[in-house]
Amino acid sequence: MQDRSRVTAVLGPTNTGKTHYAIERMLAHRTGVIGLPLRLLAREVYDRIVKARGPSVVALVTGEERIVPERVQYWVATTEAMPEVGADFVAIDEIQLCADPERGHVFTDRLLNMRGLHETLLLGSDTMRPAIAALVPNVQFMRRERFSTLTWSGSKKISRMPPRSAIVCFSVDEVYATAELIRRQKGGCAVVMGALSPRTRNAQVAMYQHGEVDYLVATDAIGMGLNLDIKHVAFSGTEKFDGRRYRPLFPHELGQIAGRAGRHTEPGTFGVTGDAGQLDEGLIDAIENHRFQPISRLMWRNSALEFGTIERLIASLETSPQSEWLTRGREADDLRALKSLAAMPEILDRLRHPKDVRLLWDVCRIPDFRGISPAEHSTLLARIYGFLQEGGVPSEWLETQIRRIDKVQGDIDTLSKRLAFIRTWTYVAQRTGWVSDESHWRAETRAVEDRLSDALHAALTQRFVDRRTSVLLRRLKQKESLVAEVNDKGEVTVEGEFAGRLEGFRFHADPSATGDEARMLTRAAYEALRPEFHLRADRFYNAPDTELDFTEQGGLMWGSSAVGKLVKGSEAMKPGVEPFVDEEASPEIIEKVRRRLQHFIDRKVATAFEPLLTLKNDETLTGLARGFAFRLVEALGVLPREGVANEVKELDQDSRGLLRKHGVRFGQFTIFQPALLKPAPTRLRLVLWGLDQGMGEFPESPPPGLVTIPNLPSVPKGYYTLSGYHPAGDRAIRIDMLERLADMLRTQDSRAGFEATADMLSITGMTLEQFSGLMQGLGYRAEKGERAKARVEAAPVVEAAPESADHDRPLTEEESVLAAETRAKWEAEQAARKAAETEAGEPEASDAEAADTAVAAAELETFYTFTWAPRPRGNRRPERGGERQGGGQGQGGRAQGERGPRRDREAASGDAPQGKPREGREGGKRRDENRGERGPKGKPRFEGKGKPRHEGPKSFEARPPKAEKKIDPDNPFAILASLKNKS
Repeated sequence: MQDRSRVTAVLGPTNTGKTHYAIERMLAHRTGVIGLPLRLLAREVYDRIVKARGPSVVALVTGEERIVPERVQYWVATTEAMPEVGADFVAIDEIQLCADPERGHVFTDRLLNMRGLHETLLLGSDTMRPAIAALVPNVQFMRRERFSTLTWSGSKKISRMPPRSAIVCFSVDEVYATAELIRRQKGGCAVVMGALSPRTRNAQVAMYQHGEVDYLVATDAIGMGLNLDIKHVAFSGTEKFDGRRYRPLFPHELGQIAGRAGRHTEPGTFGVTGDAGQLDEGLIDAIENHRFQPISRLMWRNSALEFGTIERLIASLETSPQSEWLTRGREADDLRALKSLAAMPEILDRLRHPKDVRLLWDVCRIPDFRGISPAEHSTLLARIYGFLQEGGVPSEWLETQIRRIDKVQGDIDTLSKRLAFIRTWTYVAQRTGWVSDESHWRAETRAVEDRLSDALHAALTQRFVDRRTSVLLRRLKQKESLVAEVNDKGEVTVEGEFAGRLEGFRFHADPSATGDEARMLTRAAYEALRPEFHLRADRFYNAPDTELDFTEQGGLMWGSSAVGKLVKGSEAMKPGVEPFVDEEASPEIIEKVRRRLQHFIDRKVATAFEPLLTLKNDETLTGLARGFAFRLVEALGVLPREGVANEVKELDQDSRGLLRKHGVRFGQFTIFQPALLKPAPTRLRLVLWGLDQGMGEFPESPPPGLVTIPNLPSVPKGYYTLSGYHPAGDRAIRIDMLERLADMLRTQDSRAGFEATADMLSITGMTLEQFSGLMQGLGYRAEKGERAKARVEAAPVVEAAPESADHDRPLTEEESVLAAETRAKWEAEQAARKAAETEAGEPEASDAEAADTAVAAAELETFYTFTWAPRPRGNRRPERGGERQGGGQGQGGRAQGERGPRRDREAASGDAPQGKPREGREGGKRRDENRGERGPKGKPRFEGKGKPRHEGPKSFEARPPKAEKKIDPDNPFAILASLKNKS
């Protein structure tokens, strides 16, 4: 057969099309066998032939996979698994592996003994020419030149590695470390190692070939004929561990690996990276020109084995070659395992026939996929051999072993170990007669290996590939428009990959991305978000004001997204805006967002401060009234009275009337517009004040509805006033409540002292102790006392006399007479009611009730007596009419300080006593006697100290608490109210 076969050695460097030529030659024959060095390469060639001839005539045979159709014509196999069939054509790829210390004897055996009936091709490096010429008679040589050039490019850092590069490492740890570095700097890479399953390696190679990643990290396995689109090969080292020791790579090994760069006519480059040293010039020249020292020794092992006894088998395996071109290689794993089993007595007892020895040798040829230890591997082989001698591997035991492995959870190392374990059982299932149901177990082990391979591929991809970035890179290189989507949560996906979040008009890239990855992600996202920015800007510009709001720190919100912030403007009530828009969104969008925000805040200020803006724009205000309005506008509608006491005194009644028409209230402590004390204007006022004052952090507005809040010394000056509160002791009381309290205090005798009433405690919402602190903060002295606690009896319900709602305008003479008559009538009705209750009589108290009364009388209750305490100079007590600022008020004064010009003259001339109540106005009985005695225009008349100048009606016009319900239209006072409203 060997004499009739034509043997051709097709030799040359990589990228010469040798494998492609062999496939063409095989398909030119009726039958053929091709042996390849890797399962991965065998699968690639199998797929190509199936595509050309169909799956029904093509077989694939490897150590762990066997696909053999009934009408097989072409066999694709690994070199170790090449079937001994009479085929017309035989090809052996990578024949230079005859010199490999571990597998060389297998390739040498195929070189010497495997022939096709009509044609045999030996494919490999030109370094094999002398050995082939010496060992194969009548061989013909065919030299094939490389399609592309290969050039040295020197040393490059990983960060500067060009796209479509392969980084070659020589250990698993180094592969993982390099892959992690590339992921961080370049977005990701594919990983190819000999230890991976073919399915995993195919998936990784496909990911690289399809352009999902631009980098490949591999071991020297890529030198074995893998057809990859590589433009540059970089060596991270020039030494490898060959199973026994670290040794430098041979020049032809470096050339084989470097030759993977450059496909077909595309040129390629090679270099070094990392810790690898520079190559010398002679070696570089040899790799570039593909000139290497010829191989002078081929690994050989006797293939004519004797199975009479185990000793004769070992001896035949250790036979020395007879040719000077051949040499015995290192002891192979199968021979080592055979010797280990031969030393076991239980194995020797089973070796009764040559077929037992042959079976033992077949078991020893199971590769040590697990790689745990030689002893562990020998123990497993011994157990399998025992099962086979008893009829086969038990299905229950095999199922248990497979079930322990069939788990897809775990990290890369765990999945790699499980893959190595399942490969053992895949190999066992492929052997004929070793298991009971071969088709079932072959399918089962293959399915488990596929699941583990997919899980390992996913784990490698997750760890070493940022798929998001790789997808974006691929689409950007294709110069296609990217599809971006933004969901309701603001999550941005580009081509289905999460890229970050779009908050308003600012894109925030995924924080997990760093370095080049983050820059690439941002670039791709902005490329895809340009139309989205325009759509969103249009929606924002047409959005109603109800969708916008401002925060208490000056932020401007659109829903839950920050779209800008307020900045200091020319005036406090004219703030500017700064939009939050990425510069990549174009100036047009930035200006559109800015205009919309400015419109919003302008309308917000106009709505919240409408009374104040109306006051500001009232051209009828002139002179002192206009100046005072300017002061109020400058203070954002809330002005402490103590700072403008002199201006208030200078205002005449007409000016005050004009200001009151705009809702200005002249309180005893604060001058304000009540409408501006509502929560919304207060919240906006504090923000505008903070902007105007240039604060870095704005104080927040108090919660709405609280009458008092803590008086903290750390808050900025003026905060409480602008919040609508007045500090008093440890608390700050709401301005409008303070004015109501002041109305009550004016009816009390502050010289002789008075106690707090239930109404006072009610409007402040305080306990007696807290109210005591508040009063002291207002300038009163509180004296604590105790007294016997009397029985509390239900007080008769007495209808209070309603009064007019207008407390600021003085009554006319006609209205004063009507008011006096109405009050007299009401007092008469109350007196009649009390007389009727007295005539009805009270029931006498029982003994028990008397005892309860005695006990109640024996109990003590705490009370406080409040008297006006003069303040030091510069912080004096305000006068009755509220013209001066300070603490509590005397009796008899009108609300809002409205007493006419005489009052102002007295205050200006110093006639009014400081620190004590005025005579004739305060002090019990005399005040009651003088009530109603008034001169023309409502002014009080006195002939001397405390003596009235004439007898006449005098009305009491102190401002009462605000009525909580409307006046009954049947009440006589409704007539008075209607007259005053008409006037």
